[in-house]
Amino acid sequence: IKGLSARCSLITPVLPRARPSLIEYLSYNLNFLSVLVGPCSNYKDHIDFIEGRHISQRLKQHAAAARNGHNGYDRTPDVSPLKAVCRKLVVCCCCLLFFFVVTRSLPITFNVNPDFVSHAPFLSRLTYAFFSIQAARPKFYFAWTLADAVNNAAGFGFRGMDGSGKPCWDLISNVNIIGIETATSFKTFIDNWNIQTGVWLKAVCYDRAPRHRLALTFILSALWHGVYPGYYFTFITAIPITMAARALRRSIRHHFLGSRGLKLGYDVVTWMATQLTICYTVMPFLLLSVDHTITYYRSMYFHVHIISVLAAVALHRKHKPTEDSKSASSSSSSS
Repeated sequence: IKGLSARCSLITPVLPRARPSLIEYLSYNLNFLSVLVGPCSNYKDHIDFIEGRHISQRLKQHAAAARNGHNGYDRTPDVSPLKAVCRKLVVCCCCLLFFFVVTRSLPITFNVNPDFVSHAPFLSRLTYAFFSIQAARPKFYFAWTLADAVNNAAGFGFRGMDGSGKPCWDLISNVNIIGIETATSFKTFIDNWNIQTGVWLKAVCYDRAPRHRLALTFILSALWHGVYPGYYFTFITAIPITMAARALRRSIRHHFLGSRGLKLGYDVVTWMATQLTICYTVMPFLLLSVDHTITYYRSMYFHVHIISVLAAVALHRKHKPTEDSKSASSSSSSS
């Protein structure tokens, strides 16, 4: 372990410096606070919590920063998780209320109802899909926020002190609701959804794969979620969408940064595009079956698949480096 950690320290800074005992290993993998719905945490943070170092180490870092003049907060801080837990429980109550009032009135399966698909115009189908997906999110918000609150109540999840000296209890938070609902890019949405699983996938797959990192990470995510076909439709569809979103952002975003009005217009359009694309992408995740997924894709005319593949191919060729630029970059790096 020590030799491995020395070689991989730059890649995995949270790699254990010593081999854990069987009890420590099992306590991490079977941690009752997170074994059901998460959030996932790394072993180092977990063992620090179990052995009582979780908060004290971060307070030492804060005290060192204060002595170095990074902030003027020199009193012993109050790091009680009470406010964080209460705030998260309020969010849970709101999500639960929303689920009983709104979510149940917008069933996902109505998107593939034969009469609705046959007789409703495309814009009506698109609108219902959008609102039904929006209404489906609070049940995930509820589960992740409640799990986060339980961990915080147990004393786990303290990240440290922010710039104003307030405690941050978001170390293992799994969802950023505001970040999701205001996301203006596919990546921003993903980065704020199931956050700790995303960190784990990045560490075990994306950072280690020699090539095709994006595709392999999405495939691993599908395997991790389970065996329902809808999971695989969702994550495989996300591959060309992510590639197209990256290329499109690289191609046009800089044209809209010249003025506040242009930037606002760009943000509004990209927010709408992101939310509609997410709606299209995650629908199979909720429908689960192959028949329902194909029915939904047909009702949407596969438009996101077609647009994303064409955009990814066209813009990839546009930004593909030429042989001259490759040789120039290699010569400059060698010098």
